Amino acid sequence: MALIRKIGIVGQGHVGAHVANRLLETGIPDELYLCDINERKLAAEVQDLTDTLSFYPHNCAIVGVGDEYEKLAGCDVIVNAAGDVLSSAKSRDGELFVTTDIARTFVHRITDAGFQGIWVSIANPCDVIATEIWRLSGYDPKRIIGSGTALDSARLRNVISQHTGIDQHSINAYMLGEHGFSEFAAFSAVTFGGKSLDALTAEQPERFGFDRADANDHAVHNGYIAMEGKHCTEYSVASAACRIVQAVVSNEHYVTACSTLLTGEYGHSGLFASIPCVIGANGVEQTLPFALTDEEQKAFDASCAHIAGNIERLGDWWRSESRVK
Repeated sequence: MALIRKIGIVGQGHVGAHVANRLLETGIPDELYLCDINERKLAAEVQDLTDTLSFYPHNCAIVGVGDEYEKLAGCDVIVNAAGDVLSSAKSRDGELFVTTDIARTFVHRITDAGFQGIWVSIANPCDVIATEIWRLSGYDPKRIIGSGTALDSARLRNVISQHTGIDQHSINAYMLGEHGFSEFAAFSAVTFGGKSLDALTAEQPERFGFDRADANDHAVHNGYIAMEGKHCTEYSVASAACRIVQAVVSNEHYVTACSTLLTGEYGHSGLFASIPCVIGANGVEQTLPFALTDEEQKAFDASCAHIAGNIERLGDWWRSESRVK
């Protein structure tokens, strides 16, 4: 009997709906369970996606379950896209209290219903919410993946591609730390076919000697070009989430930057932040930290301090309600 792939999505706003569509376009799920507290919006999305089934690679059962979160317990992967995009208009920290409050309404219910799959969280602030899911559920942190800087790393590769003319698929480059304004590009580890950016800059400065600070700034802030124009980002983050889901359900052992619980990497523990990870059926199967320059280490320290500061803003509830032992 063929394996039935079951994917759940919590939240059917701009991003959640695009995640659903992108998953169906890539043919990943056999059953797709959609949650949202707005019944009319949920019904509309289910209808629109169902009407599109003839154009997707294969059939899929699309089920709207409202706020009956327990029905997601049998899913292989749950994508958390619940939030309020307008609250993040100026900063991803803007959703801090909104998204944590929302997470508290469903994480324990799904956990108590027996969920044993993988969490992929894209709600912002991404690293805090991934940490929150861990605290609320007491779940194996390796089975909780924050999309983190997977998208920002793609933005960095895009910027480098524009400067150098090298196809972005052929560039290895990562943004590290927070999915937010404190993240940074680890230029010391950027490579093209195994050759470092530093080496190529020395050989061909006119092509590879671009302004790195400017490139870093674009990778950090380019999402807000979309925000200013249409009050959301949707295609890119949905594609990043879908790529992680695909790596899980196909057990790919895919390497990407994403948010995972730090357990000593770069001197930090106890919170989620983005470093290169190997993604497979068990979630984050391995972390792949590489050597940072002194300047990059300071940037990573500052980014983790920002994430920790946001966690502290949540107050005593955070500690009192934790299931983590």
